[in-house]
Order: sequence, then structure tokens, then C-alpha cells
Amino acid sequence: MEKAYKLEFANEQVQGLVLSCCGCSRTEPLHSFGPALKPHFLIHYVISGRGRFSVGGQEYGLEAGSGFLIEPGELVFYEADAKEPWTYVWVGFGGSQAGEYVRKMGLSGTHPVFYSNRQEELYHCVRNMMEHNTSGVANDLRRNGELAIFLSLIASEVPVKERNDADKDNSYVTKAVGFIRDNYCNPIRVTDVAEFVCVNRSYLYVLFEQSLGMSPQNFMTACRITRAAELLQTTDIPIESIALSCGYNDALVFTKAFKKTKGISPSGYRKECKRGGRHNKEQLVQIEDFIREIRERQI
Repeated sequence: MEKAYKLEFANEQVQGLVLSCCGCSRTEPLHSFGPALKPHFLIHYVISGRGRFSVGGQEYGLEAGSGFLIEPGELVFYEADAKEPWTYVWVGFGGSQAGEYVRKMGLSGTHPVFYSNRQEELYHCVRNMMEHNTSGVANDLRRNGELAIFLSLIASEVPVKERNDADKDNSYVTKAVGFIRDNYCNPIRVTDVAEFVCVNRSYLYVLFEQSLGMSPQNFMTACRITRAAELLQTTDIPIESIALSCGYNDALVFTKAFKKTKGISPSGYRKECKRGGRHNKEQLVQIEDFIREIRERQI
């Protein structure tokens, strides 16, 4: 279990650098996520406590002041410490320039961990994102501006490492993941992905299982259902339209796939999200009180 306050934004913009989600969490001992993947870039920054993060067969111990990057399509696992569970903020983002900025910051799947002593500034960036949580050009610009500041604060303290061959491992999977992320809204099939990458379907399956621990079909479904969940939470778009927006021509097939993944129907998920809004804000108050206590002890 964890006390968490999170926001997700229905961004249709794909150019530049765009905020997808943000939040803060105070976790219980041994609270964990995964093994699972995310459809966008995600950065966690630890405010207090300890935990561990695993990706690509490597495990990292993290404490206050540390942070870690999750790249789209990476299979990751992270867990809070049993005695000193962590409190962290997180920011999810995408856009056509997201990958380039991350690389220039010196972060990647093989160099995912960083340290920053600018805790207060990073926290306030996320807090400002959450305060400007409604739709409209003014708030959209403010959130994305805070995202740029958040990344710049990290970049100012991360030593840039040169990319090596390890960062380019499995280029077929990387190319396939990019194609799926860009086209999951269309009714593409695994054969379309394999043709784009120029390998046969069976070989693509082997590569995905080795690299991500799942089949190309399951990865594609995860991308579609994750996006559908975001739209259900942040918009009032009809479920039939969400199905089409996520690559499902048949709303019934979409409903079955969503329920199989989430354990609840799309309409049920939307109702749960609306009921949870008030509880979500109550969690934020508790988290902020806890963070305030930490700061007072540090003075």
C-alpha cells in the first residue's frame, strides 16, 4: 500500500516535450511496483527513506537525494525498504524531443540513476505541476514549463556519460517499441511491426521475450490499455471513441482486453477514478505533512 497523489494528463501533442503525469507517494514498507513497464519516460526522485530499483538485470540501492529513470517499454521493478520506506515524487513525460533530452542529460537504460541535492526545488516543480491541473493553454504551458525546469535541475548535476554499445543493444527491439508507441492508436498487428523492423515474426517474439520478458502482442496491448486508462481517467470521451483511439475497431474486444488487464470494465474503471478523486487529495495533505516534518528535522 502507499499514500499517493497523482495526476495524469490527456496530451494529444507529440511534438517537443510534454508532461504525461506527475505525483508524490509515501509508501508502506516493501511496497513495490512490477515487474512491469511504462509507455512514457518516467523519473522518480526520492525525498526520504530507502528502496531498490531493478532494470536490465542490474539492481540499485537508492536513498534520499537519489533518483532513477524508466524508459518507455523497459521492464522494471522497484520496492521500498522494509524499515525506512521511501517517499518520492515522480514525473512522466513524452514528446518528439523527450528521448533526445534524456540522452543529453546523461541518463539511459544502462545509466538510469542520478543524485541531486536540489530536493526542495525539485519537489516544488512537481507541486506546481499539480496545482495547475486543469485543461487550458495557460495551465498546459505552465505544467510543461515546470517539466523543463525539473529536468534542467537534474541535468545541472548529472555527469554526462558517453553512450557506448551497451546503450544500443537490441536495436530491433528499440525500433519495434518506437513503432508500437507511435502507432498503437491504429489497428496494427505484430506482423506490421515485424515488417517495419525487417525481421520475421518468430524472431521478433524471441527478441521481445529476451529483452522485455513479454511477447510483442502483450507489449502492444499494454501500451493500448495504459493509454485507454489515461483517457478514461482524464476525459469524458465515450468508451467507443476511446477504443478507436487505442487501436480497437470493436468496442467489445476492447472491453474484454481492458477487463483482462485491469480486472475491471472500462466504465467501472472510470467510476472508480471519479470516486477516488477526493481520497486522492486527502492523501496529498498527508504526504505534504510528512514532507514538512522531514524538512523540520533537517533544519
